[in-house]
Amino acid sequence: MATTAIARPRASRWALRSSRGGPGLLRQAGLQALCLFVLLTVVFPVIWVFSVSLNPLNLSKPQGLEIIPPNATFDAYAQVLNKPTANPISFLELTLNSLKIAIGTSVVSVIIGVFAAYAFSRLRFRGRAVLMLMILAVLMLPNVATLAPLFVLLNSVKIDWPILGSFNLRQSLLGVGLAIISGLLPFAIWNLKGYLDTIPKDLEEAAAVDGAGVNQTFLRIILPLSMPALAVTGFLGFIAGWTEFYFTSTFLSGTVQNHTLALALNAMVGQFAATPWPAFSAFAILFALPPAIVYFFAQRWITSGLAIGAVKG
Repeated sequence: MATTAIARPRASRWALRSSRGGPGLLRQAGLQALCLFVLLTVVFPVIWVFSVSLNPLNLSKPQGLEIIPPNATFDAYAQVLNKPTANPISFLELTLNSLKIAIGTSVVSVIIGVFAAYAFSRLRFRGRAVLMLMILAVLMLPNVATLAPLFVLLNSVKIDWPILGSFNLRQSLLGVGLAIISGLLPFAIWNLKGYLDTIPKDLEEAAAVDGAGVNQTFLRIILPLSMPALAVTGFLGFIAGWTEFYFTSTFLSGTVQNHTLALALNAMVGQFAATPWPAFSAFAILFALPPAIVYFFAQRWITSGLAIGAVKG
């Protein structure tokens, strides 16, 4: 009772100081100003690229910022959607190839990663610490460091069919996906394992008492509680597959039908000719839309702390 009697006057004095423009109001104004500064810093490049894409002039180089340039037009977007590059491949085909890589690598890395992470989190077996250190070592390597060995390994897988023709794993979207997954899996395992460690084991013990098996506990308790970590891992995997350039440019150099949006966007940058900046900016805006859409629908799961307090009550 004494604590309550003392706390109420303090709260009332703080509210009075805030209402009179005291430190509370100043702190709130400072936070709002900081948030506005961060927002402008992040949004400014996007606004600038969008304004360049609306410019009717075929600029040889970007110029000053005009949010809505004179005689603004969407001709650059129509040009990109009609014929993005000089190669005989449409924008829809480029998008489908990018989606195949992004979705495939994201789903496979999450599925394999969550099973491996659950084993590392809950099971105790010989060599567990060594395997975790090996995963961490691979995670620290940049993807470019594995480019040469993956090229040689995937290029050695060749199949000659009498009717269907020849197949080279290195020159296919499947080969590129496998190369990307080899870099995503260490991150997926390490990230998911850290989150699974925070889920109380009391939930699994309670489920075992009620007669649930290991598979039922994993599917009905662990996976629903792991949705935030799964969403973050899957989204980052989608971004990695969607924006991948090193593997696609090296492995798919001779197969135009398997090109992705990242390769097409890079092809618009002329080495000797001037870059069409309105079309390039329009392509960049269209290229950034799918990850934004995926984040919009997955943002409810990209949170943390669902397991906190799960055993209460």
